[in-house]
Amino acid sequence: MSFSVSWKSNHFILELFLLISFFNVCFASRKLTALVQDPQNQLLQYHKGALLSGKISVNLIWYGKFKPSQRAIVSDFITSLSTSTPSKTDPSVAKWWKTTGKYYHLANSKKSLSLYLGKQVLIENYSLGKSLTQKQIVQLASKGEQKDAINIVLTASDVAVDGFCVNRCGTHGSSKGSIIRGKTYKFAYIWVGNSETQCPGYCAWPFHQPIYGPQSPPLGAPNNDVGIDGMVINLASLLAGTATNPFGNGYYQGEADAPLEAASACPGVYAKGAYPGYAGDLLVDKTTGASYNAHGTNGRKYLLPALYDPTTSTCSTLV
Repeated sequence: MSFSVSWKSNHFILELFLLISFFNVCFASRKLTALVQDPQNQLLQYHKGALLSGKISVNLIWYGKFKPSQRAIVSDFITSLSTSTPSKTDPSVAKWWKTTGKYYHLANSKKSLSLYLGKQVLIENYSLGKSLTQKQIVQLASKGEQKDAINIVLTASDVAVDGFCVNRCGTHGSSKGSIIRGKTYKFAYIWVGNSETQCPGYCAWPFHQPIYGPQSPPLGAPNNDVGIDGMVINLASLLAGTATNPFGNGYYQGEADAPLEAASACPGVYAKGAYPGYAGDLLVDKTTGASYNAHGTNGRKYLLPALYDPTTSTCSTLV
């Protein structure tokens, strides 16, 4: 058997390989667990729109059945974002959140953003059914505050939402709120679904085997709940996008209806040394063996995505 090939054949094979590789990267780059993109090529353009600023309440709308312990994991994460009540252990959730402040400085904004946990609304009777449209997500989000607010809709593991597990794990946007003293205000909203029983390999990686790409053993979830710990990752990503691109005309790259934002510009990166299929060199809890990169209030530990640092044009990680 001969292993020699002509130069032309080699040249053709090389061109074909490069072409296939190009399309693979193009298609994979928009996936949640896709290839780790070169951060040097990422530049989020500022489109001159307003950024969220001032004291903003973060209101949680729980749709479906969640255990009190599950709600506590998420509410503790929101509380951990505040620099007024940071974890005394480094690296902290508050330190991770500080990267979003760099976008305000670049926009020459003298304002800053301060988040605090607002009200929580429980809708355990599935009043809109177990299959929701985007319009119904906004309807649920309106049950939060109507002014100076981010209203977060969290759907239970048995609730289907348009596009969930197909091309998204959550989304963020804005909607008109109440008319106060003749002025119509907007509120920002986020939706995140619990993927534990529907698509953990898509929306809860690296706590579950990925549904495509390089296969590696799943990591231990820091709060021992694959679905909720996965929700925190997606919620963190969308919160960063909401702060820096709340109304669709802030910081982003690409198309306005499918933008790369502060966290989505760094897919699959959670620590230094990350590469496709490997989240990075994370911290490991000596007792439980769970992986994490941030400390929160009440002794919590979380895994948070890298954020694009606009001052260094790199994906910034806590560890």
